Amino acid sequence: MPLIEQSSYPGPPFWQFNGHLQTLAPGIFRNVAGVDYQRERIHTPDGDFLDLDWIRRGKSRLAILTHGLEGDSGRQYIRGAAKLFSNNGWDVLAWNCRSCSGEMNRAFRMYHHGDIEDIGTVVRHALAGSNYETAALIGYSMGANISMKYLGVMGEQLPQEIKSAAVFSAPCDLESGAKVLDRWENAFYRKRFMRALIKKIRLKDEQFPGRLDLSKLAEVQRWRDFDEYFSAPICGYRDAADFYKNASAKHFIGGIRVPTLLVNAQNDPILTPACMPVEVARTHDFFHLEMPENGGHCGFQSKIDREFAWSEQRALEFVSSH
Repeated sequence: MPLIEQSSYPGPPFWQFNGHLQTLAPGIFRNVAGVDYQRERIHTPDGDFLDLDWIRRGKSRLAILTHGLEGDSGRQYIRGAAKLFSNNGWDVLAWNCRSCSGEMNRAFRMYHHGDIEDIGTVVRHALAGSNYETAALIGYSMGANISMKYLGVMGEQLPQEIKSAAVFSAPCDLESGAKVLDRWENAFYRKRFMRALIKKIRLKDEQFPGRLDLSKLAEVQRWRDFDEYFSAPICGYRDAADFYKNASAKHFIGGIRVPTLLVNAQNDPILTPACMPVEVARTHDFFHLEMPENGGHCGFQSKIDREFAWSEQRALEFVSSH
């Protein structure tokens, strides 16, 4: 069964000695040069827009990259994957979730961990009338959750060009993820995400006066409170519990029908054991789970290769072999 007992991750640089350093250092110090995107704006069925960043070389294989919470196509983990795949015979599409491309989206709803409508729109657009024989989904953090939920929901109805997926640092159990963000040692991540999201909530209130109760911001004591008062209603869920149940990818992994690799580091500071679906991997023909001891959250820098993260190399290796 595809539970990978021994990870090939060689470990981080010696000075990244814990999960927090392995998470934060790449975003602070890593600079991926030589990535030249061409932007395309497409329109969604509900009248909104998505900004897509392409690297086109006329190849027959396409890698579709999905970023994490409050990320975008410019994050180092996306640029690193884009560069590596492009250098190895793939076209690349790094798409930006609603409100994440530098311009606030038009619709009331933004994006969320369980949003598979937009990735579906992106996939259909990318493959329609194309010459791509093979496509692969590559996702990080929230983008990993989105990618796996999409694969699981689509099941046998997945476009035939999509042959595989490789995803990293997936918070595939959102309820436990909300709880772990409330720990004191994760205050930095919580404040960083919350600051960015509250800014967008205020902009959304300006766009749609009266649709949101901003007085509830003063009542947000836990991450779940924010999801209850804002994430759920903006994204069309009844409440936080409904959001956690229907957006968490772990409830949909059973439906995946193409080889899919999930890599979650055991020292990831914002994931919990509930995000490690070991028993599913033991009995699933398509779902591969790899759990290196180190790596942090969307980190996985290598003590061997200074240019590319191990996660990028692992993704290329996995999807190229399926």
